[in-house]
Amino acid sequence: MKKFFHDFKEFAIKGNMVDIAIGVIIGTAFNKVIDVMVKNVLMPPLSLMTDGINWQNRKYVLREAEKNAQGEVITTEVAMEYGRLLETLVDFFIIGLTVFLVVKAMNRLKNRADDTKDTEVKTPKNIELLDRVADLLEKQNEILAENQNPGSDPTSS
Repeated sequence: MKKFFHDFKEFAIKGNMVDIAIGVIIGTAFNKVIDVMVKNVLMPPLSLMTDGINWQNRKYVLREAEKNAQGEVITTEVAMEYGRLLETLVDFFIIGLTVFLVVKAMNRLKNRADDTKDTEVKTPKNIELLDRVADLLEKQNEILAENQNPGSDPTSS
């Protein structure tokens, strides 16, 4: 149990927990934005194009509600609400497309940052160091190849 708490403390200190919390908060806010956009921006024109159908209320009734003479419900209606499914699918498509575009842009920036020859974007120090080590290893291999085969051109192999 002590090891579990030690591991959890290490996890929390490294910032992973904070990153997750920020992601959840931003994701929740983003979900609200998408929900409003679908219900108040995208669905009204779709409803207008389909002669005023309110898609949120669209359903396929499997069993009608039964009422007695006084109008009280005896058995409730059973229905598949496909209109809500349509709205949820539109939500999902917009969120998926947005996440795809954000990740694609971030990957493009990361790839540019990892390229040590690109001077427009600052390359992280660890990538610069690895690039210099790779250059030194390459030079070392060329020197070793020359010493093993004196007089031969190392680039001709």
